[in-house]
Amino acid sequence: MYANIIIDISHESVDRVFQYRIPEALEGKIEAGVQVNIPFGAGNRLRKGYVVEVTGQAQYDASRIKEVDSLAEGSVSVQSQLIRLAWWMKERYGSTMNQALRTVLPVKQKVRRVPRRRIRCLLEEGELEAAIEEAGKKGYKARFRLLTALKERGSLSWEQDMKALKITAAVLEPLRKAGVIAVEEEEQYRNPLMEMRRLAEGAKLGQAPEKLLLSGEQIRAVQGIWGDYSRGIRGTYLIHGVTGSGKTEVYMELMARVIREGRQAIVLIPEISLTWQTVMRFYRRFGERISVLNSRMSLGERYDQYERARKGEIDIIVGPRSALFAPFERQGLIVIDEEHENSYRSELAPRYDAREAAAERARMSGASLILGSATPSLESYLRAKEGAYGLFVLKERARQEALLPRVEVVDLRRELAQGNRSIFSRRLKELIEDRLHKKEQSMLFINRRGYANFVSCRSCGEAIKCPHCDVTLTLHRNGRMLCHYCGYSAAQPKVCPSCGSPYIAPFGTGTQKIEEMAAGLFPGARILRMDLDTTSKKGGHQEILSAFARGEADILIGTQMIVKGHDFPKVTLVGAMAADLSLYASDYRCGEETFDLLTQAAGRAGRGEIPGNVVIQTYQPDHYSIQTAARQDYEAFFSQELAYRRLLGYPPAMGLLTIQMASPDPEALGLAASRVSELVREGEEAPAFIGPVNAPVYKVNDIYRKILYIKHENYDILIQIRKRAEACLREWERRAKVLAQYDIR
Repeated sequence: MYANIIIDISHESVDRVFQYRIPEALEGKIEAGVQVNIPFGAGNRLRKGYVVEVTGQAQYDASRIKEVDSLAEGSVSVQSQLIRLAWWMKERYGSTMNQALRTVLPVKQKVRRVPRRRIRCLLEEGELEAAIEEAGKKGYKARFRLLTALKERGSLSWEQDMKALKITAAVLEPLRKAGVIAVEEEEQYRNPLMEMRRLAEGAKLGQAPEKLLLSGEQIRAVQGIWGDYSRGIRGTYLIHGVTGSGKTEVYMELMARVIREGRQAIVLIPEISLTWQTVMRFYRRFGERISVLNSRMSLGERYDQYERARKGEIDIIVGPRSALFAPFERQGLIVIDEEHENSYRSELAPRYDAREAAAERARMSGASLILGSATPSLESYLRAKEGAYGLFVLKERARQEALLPRVEVVDLRRELAQGNRSIFSRRLKELIEDRLHKKEQSMLFINRRGYANFVSCRSCGEAIKCPHCDVTLTLHRNGRMLCHYCGYSAAQPKVCPSCGSPYIAPFGTGTQKIEEMAAGLFPGARILRMDLDTTSKKGGHQEILSAFARGEADILIGTQMIVKGHDFPKVTLVGAMAADLSLYASDYRCGEETFDLLTQAAGRAGRGEIPGNVVIQTYQPDHYSIQTAARQDYEAFFSQELAYRRLLGYPPAMGLLTIQMASPDPEALGLAASRVSELVREGEEAPAFIGPVNAPVYKVNDIYRKILYIKHENYDILIQIRKRAEACLREWERRAKVLAQYDIR
């Protein structure tokens, strides 16, 4: 047997592995994640390495392969645990070991530090007041802004605050020489938590939290989970609580108890946009021993936070899916909030489910796993009902004065029949005007960004498509048509490219169009828009959400990112502009996603003392997903959706393996897909399968894609089929550049 070993997991590349023979005395003792001593280099000096794979196949001449010297002494490190987790992910989801390692070890190289400068005031309080007054009298506007900001904040960042205040070095230098200010260098990256604190303080969210007594339902959940933990039982638990029921308070109480025992906690959230408010709630409870990880942070910031975690300088990490792999040595608790969200499934190989990977990491580290949601995934709720998970239900909102909102369903077909061609129903328009009059806030969401869905010719009917993808281009307000798959951009044409007709126009509606229409209908309203276009810059989510929290806007318009997990007490109206958009998706989960989205959206209204209203606008008012969401009736939805899944043989009733094959050569792709299909048919397992068929979007960035769907009741059989398909497609990968991804549910 042979061991593939990496020498230094902190290096930028983990592609380079070295193979060593496993001596007979160590056979059975070496597995993925084990740390070993190996002879390395010309002098055969012993170095430590990590085993990433054990194989029976020699990659080189066997006579030239050196032997592993011994097992490394000492306790199992967190790196060893993460490498074992990578091996588990490779085996379960299908990928190369290198792809799995890149997933669990995302920060591998220290980035050169860039000094940052901070400006501090050297004057006493009275002297500073006098200096501000003097600058005002003499008309020194820049100096006045600077000194006033120093009085309010104590210190300022040269890199961020000077730009925001429009202050140049020419203003600072005389003050420095006069001993009014000092400029100090900080040899560190900007702490993302500190930036969030600054925004939260401006939004009045950085203040001490009000003392909330846990309700009876919350206490039962805490005592049930902690009772198991205290007895050494590390289980998986589902907290099913209505929106605003205080699931976060339960998480925090359990985290506090775990931390008191010297252990650490990871909190996963589905969207970067949720980081800001979530972290501030935890910061007010736990102070600065909390950190943030997300993909919008620079490599340097991510490296710093990983180092803090590795050294034990923090107790809690909050972030989306990738935060699961934080290098905590003393893991005690993993929390996955809004566990139903599809963003917990990776779109890149290995296409892992963060909920399953979290359960495996919790098992390895002796931690408990908590899943929380107002709309649990069918898979999790079914497991809880069957007893595989502990189940705790929170049926009431945590604040006694915060009642569930009144939900109204508006039939857009009737609106059209009565002459209203606007996407704003008469009822929604009436309620927005009422909220504007009362100085309350509203949220409007439509799950589609841009100005119009597509541009089409009225003469020949041809819609303008992306030349590289099999999708229509979306028109944005700047007159550019954009592909949301590959980023291709083009100006809107004056005439049809196909027939030359001048009758070419945009169709459909997106967030930009809603914003324009709202500005026309409500001319005095202050409007913010939040979608991928407005949040693409670093810190974009926090800037918009903090501005809305400060009351700088009356209406927030956006995609689904605005209706998940946010808590704005002044929001008393939520409008779902086109609730059935997601019902038309080519996905067996479209009914579940529609129910989740509408229920979560409804939960944003009336979270303070003022009752809330929700308006669901739809062309399918009788669909069970919309009816049950309007009633906030999860049990009724679960029963109907599970019956539908069992009837058609979809998860969780049956396991589903999806093999997606892609190639720039459509002919080679078709041949490879047919061969894999034959391989499945030749097996003895007798699975049900569909395909191979073209992917819903057949071409993306000049790459063609086909999919094979395979269903079976036995999950282990699906893994065996996947491994056979992997072996078959390796030959095509070398010969015809056919790449494959595997998704198993």
